[in-house]
Amino acid sequence: MVICKLRKDDKIPIELLLLADPSKDAINEYINRGTCYIALMHDEIIGAYILLKTRPYTMELINIAVKEEKQGLGIGKIMVLDAIEKTKKLGQKTLEVGTGNSSLEQLALYQKCGFRIIGIDRDFFIKHYPDEIIENGIRCIDMIRLSREI
Repeated sequence: MVICKLRKDDKIPIELLLLADPSKDAINEYINRGTCYIALMHDEIIGAYILLKTRPYTMELINIAVKEEKQGLGIGKIMVLDAIEKTKKLGQKTLEVGTGNSSLEQLALYQKCGFRIIGIDRDFFIKHYPDEIIENGIRCIDMIRLSREI
């Protein structure tokens, strides 16, 4: 597997990104402000994530997505670790990530990669997403914010 930057003339892997964020409007807004990285296996895009500079010395990992048939193979963890390394190489000191209160596997993954919970954006998914989101039988309501010092 190779992880590389999506070139400006490459097609944005919107269907893949929709696996992690059901809002095309949100994706279109932040993809233009951040840098999209893609994970390739045999020239097929199997994963993607976006790094976005939010404040001095701080990046945010947004929309980490893995093709459904490739989930559970450790690809997401490899991409999170890659994002940490890219953040370090960019001279940044902190990497942040946010996920839904119902995203149990993602919460575990981020914590296994050294992220710690720093806060909750209450009602984030109610305020910013018109359709109800259900994961693991739980309504996604709040954004859990995590951070890792680099």
